Amino acid sequence: MGCVENKKRQMLKPNLGSQNGAEIVFFDLETTVPKKAGDKIWVLEFGAIVVCPQKLEELESYCTLIRPTDLSVVNLKSGRVDGITRGAVRTAPKFEDVADRIFELLNGKVWAGHNIHRFDCPRIREAFVAIGRRPPVPVGTIDSLAILTKKFGRRAGNMKMATLAAYFGLGQQKHRSLADVRMNLEVLKHCATVLFLESSLPDVLGCPNQGSPTVATRSRSNGRLRSYAGETSRKSPPISSLGYHRVLPYERNTIVKMTDQQIEILSKAG
Repeated sequence: MGCVENKKRQMLKPNLGSQNGAEIVFFDLETTVPKKAGDKIWVLEFGAIVVCPQKLEELESYCTLIRPTDLSVVNLKSGRVDGITRGAVRTAPKFEDVADRIFELLNGKVWAGHNIHRFDCPRIREAFVAIGRRPPVPVGTIDSLAILTKKFGRRAGNMKMATLAAYFGLGQQKHRSLADVRMNLEVLKHCATVLFLESSLPDVLGCPNQGSPTVATRSRSNGRLRSYAGETSRKSPPISSLGYHRVLPYERNTIVKMTDQQIEILSKAG
């Protein structure tokens, strides 16, 4: 998979995404998992969607695999949940080759993602510093992990993106950057809708048990907790996720709109 880029801006009214504030860019990184403390974390894939803050409409998207300088850090046959192998990144551009495009997408925008405060933001800054470039700077950040932990609670089981998506029947997380950011936006919309409805009739619709126990899956063969090494070591809270759910496509312009009231509920969480 090479670079994938789509733009819709020419089909929209001029400056639609920036009339009343900065655009939001949801982004996600797939990286190497360090084997020991101090190992360098290499970015293997970058994916992002730029979203109009008024309509939550996708304006453009960009995704590319990235070749690390040291190819040996990527296995020949991947056991990773994202399926990225050495062969997949061998012909991909290096980070310095796509740094200009990534900077253009991120700089001066609101950054959004799941657990980006702890993972994606530091990793993207490190990648720019490593090539002697000034990192992009956001005008604000929206970490859906922090917001939903505070406002939505653990009613879905745990706060992994895969678990939240399964709770709403949105399909199985693919652990690829572009698909994951689109799923991230969908999860936020669904959570905001539930919170909006509950705030309208709190005595009737209010969730009685947001602190429900987390859900863990067990192997049928030996009864032990399943390991998600490629997942728990990087972005998500270290809790096992729910099992398989149906897969749905997350293509552009197929996602539902969110009302201003729903957006306000999430924004107040910060």
